[in-house]
Amino acid sequence: MEFGAVLQTNPPASRTVALAKLAEQHGFSHVWTFDSHLLWQEPYVIYSQILAETRRIKVGPFVTNPATRDWTVTASVFATLNEMYGNRTICGIGRGDSAVRVTNGKPTTLKELRESIHVIRELGNSRAVEYNGATLRFPWSVGSELEVWVAAYGPLALKLAGEVGDGFILQLADVDIAEWMIRTVREAAEKAGRDPASVKFCVAAPFYIGDDWEHMRDQCRWFGGMVGNHVADIVAKYGSSGAVPQALTDYIKGRQEYDYNEHGRAGNTHTTFVPDEIVDRFCVLGTAEQHIEKLERLKALGVDQFAGYLQHDNKEETLRVYGETVIPALRDAITAKA
Repeated sequence: MEFGAVLQTNPPASRTVALAKLAEQHGFSHVWTFDSHLLWQEPYVIYSQILAETRRIKVGPFVTNPATRDWTVTASVFATLNEMYGNRTICGIGRGDSAVRVTNGKPTTLKELRESIHVIRELGNSRAVEYNGATLRFPWSVGSELEVWVAAYGPLALKLAGEVGDGFILQLADVDIAEWMIRTVREAAEKAGRDPASVKFCVAAPFYIGDDWEHMRDQCRWFGGMVGNHVADIVAKYGSSGAVPQALTDYIKGRQEYDYNEHGRAGNTHTTFVPDEIVDRFCVLGTAEQHIEKLERLKALGVDQFAGYLQHDNKEETLRVYGETVIPALRDAITAKA
């Protein structure tokens, strides 16, 4: 299993760069960031600095969307970073949430998402693509490599992830829901004639090392509100039963409003409706041993990467314990002498 750290690009940017460097020092393979250009600083500029000050980690948005940037511009950024730093980027993408809603927009259609994935991936891999009636290619890009991982919750989005995604991003760590969604994506991949094993699976959730459960829950309750935004869209379209597991839809019944000015922040006052049970199920909390136990269960489902959100007050310590205890426990054992 690989490990990623998910950061917000809050100022100063040097703080984001420092956390990315610390994540690499503790054995993380990926550093992801939110991509919401009004709420936080522009991530792609910061990626360049992170890549310049690290050696191995890959960077990418968690997640971008097809609405706020022209698809060819998005692809150009990745191809440029790859040329500069040696194929160390990855693209997470979804229909759009905070980046579009803050500007009074709305998530894109799945058709637009599918088309954008194709354009970004082809150009990002130094290949030609048809776009707006023209055949386009970056004449300066040779040998660029870019995977596109799709974030999804709803049944049609999960189907799309299985059909076209290099990877699937599930933003919650509930083992039962993860099992259902991974199975759904694999079935879609197989029906599309793809090898289901070729789709990589990333589970993402807040992770907090500690033993004060009340404090950990309060620090991570925001996540249930963020997930609730997507679940509310699903319920509005499909109803509250049948389309996705009921465990995912029941808890948003108390949801009333949401202020994106507090999006993804500990202490979000619009997430009090999220019960403790959901925080415990959706997040990875507790001692190192409790983290290892939950991650072992996710690994057994075929999860290739766990990406932990660091939007809380225990960033450095959580990274340290992962580097010293959790990550080594999840690696395949290799002995010097058989």
